[in-house]
Amino acid sequence: MANVQTPCFDTAKTAQLSSEIYELAKKRDAVILAHNYQIAEIQDIAHYVGDSLGLSQQAAKTKAKVIVFCGVHFMAETAAILCPDKRVLIPDLDAGCSLASSINIEQLKAWKKEHPNAVVVSYVNTTAEIKAETDYCCTSGNALKVVQSIPEDKEILFLPDQFLGSWVQKMTNRQNMHIWMGECHVHAAIPPSAIDAKIAEHPKAELLVHPECGCLTPYLDRLLRLNGQSPIKIASTEGMMQRASQSECNEFVVATEVGILHRLQKENPDKTFHAIDNEMSCRYMKMITLEKLHHALKEDVYHVTVDEAIANKARLSIERMISIF
Repeated sequence: MANVQTPCFDTAKTAQLSSEIYELAKKRDAVILAHNYQIAEIQDIAHYVGDSLGLSQQAAKTKAKVIVFCGVHFMAETAAILCPDKRVLIPDLDAGCSLASSINIEQLKAWKKEHPNAVVVSYVNTTAEIKAETDYCCTSGNALKVVQSIPEDKEILFLPDQFLGSWVQKMTNRQNMHIWMGECHVHAAIPPSAIDAKIAEHPKAELLVHPECGCLTPYLDRLLRLNGQSPIKIASTEGMMQRASQSECNEFVVATEVGILHRLQKENPDKTFHAIDNEMSCRYMKMITLEKLHHALKEDVYHVTVDEAIANKARLSIERMISIF
């Protein structure tokens, strides 16, 4: 059982809203996509729940006329870029991303001028403008493969997450890789001592760590020395889902945003999951509620669009991301 606290909800109201949302989605020919960090009620009502890569893949192949993105703004932008013929909605326009905000287009252009021959690899947690100046997008699930696909003699600019970039650099031994010093406010806030404390508390548990976590860095050398024999597993949120279901271990400590514990427990009811910290919650991901989702479908808001010129430039880097997994 997951040891994360969940707020109390009016069961009758939730059931009524859920029923109306299903009907509205059917009437509007809409698909509801939800990230693993969304609140439980949103995950339960979505047609698809997944990580950034999986959601992008679902958006790209859906036949629905409307995509309602229950995530943060850059995700809805990515769907709008991939699906110019679809109407993409986000239930709350204020659902942003601290990591995406850690670099702007002027900073990227200046960085590129300093390294004119470099290949730019941008984590998907970036704005459409950044993606338009990017050669390859990546997610935490395929960042290693994306970098490995680039010739070793090519200089790389990796942005914006310093911890994901450091992990990729360590695992690929790329000496010509430059890393932007951005970070996610949730993942960066967990110190290594938090991992040590949880492991001591649950010594039989397997540790699942997201590569965005600042707490990961001290463990990288240990992982490489143990050559895969460590109880620490580095994985994207979707990778965590796969590992939890396939592992013979029945107890896990999870170092990422707490929203994923709902899906982990739901899909693995006989296993136990512990959050590194129950306060490890993204305020932006938690902005979307059933009421806002209902409002989005009923009132056709909020429409996310991307300038055509920017979208056309950004699409290639996103399509490269989707093709490498």
